[in-house]
Amino acid sequence: MVYKVGRVAVRALDGLNFTVRQGEFVSIIGQSGSGKSTLLHILGGLLRPTSGSVMIDGQDLAAVSDQQRTAIRRQSIGIVFQRFNLFPTLSAEGNLRLAERIRSINGSDPSHRRELLRLLNLEERLHHKPLELSGGEQQRVAVARALINRPKLLLADEPTGNLDSENSQIVLGMLQRLNKELRQTVIMITHNPEAAAVGSRIISMRDGKIIADHPSRTS
Repeated sequence: MVYKVGRVAVRALDGLNFTVRQGEFVSIIGQSGSGKSTLLHILGGLLRPTSGSVMIDGQDLAAVSDQQRTAIRRQSIGIVFQRFNLFPTLSAEGNLRLAERIRSINGSDPSHRRELLRLLNLEERLHHKPLELSGGEQQRVAVARALINRPKLLLADEPTGNLDSENSQIVLGMLQRLNKELRQTVIMITHNPEAAAVGSRIISMRDGKIIADHPSRTS
């Protein structure tokens, strides 16, 4: 991935090549400027790479139109950002129902919604609005929203970046449960080695390149 800054070409990503298998939980770790956030935006179909291929469930995000890429993202990819991005006037359930209406091509699935709420320990907070929820609860609602249409891939961008240590552990534990109980494929971007360790595999980046790719010691 190359950006133009004036007349200077900045190579944000350089020669990356890796595969994530279905059901894996992969942590991508690196300091600011390592290229990990650019990589997440490319994997999520939010950016088109300047070269190469990005295969998601047999479809190349780099080769399709912007409209097709948006459709693939809605159907196959869920994204959890560091900022919760919840609608403040809607309850937790309202935020999930809105996501269903925006993304779903098959209508809502109350049983799936309830299962997500159970896994994320949100059943008792269903009718609370975001300002009535803790930071950890808001992030869990954001995770549920990203999973509402059963995406092939869940991308998490620094999901504990705005949380204290207690809520960070809760959210990371929830991601592990989703991976193990639902076999949800997860790619998590983080700069925190402790957070990265919850994945089954860790990819380390520096200066736009992969410098290490190995199983997590805790897996």
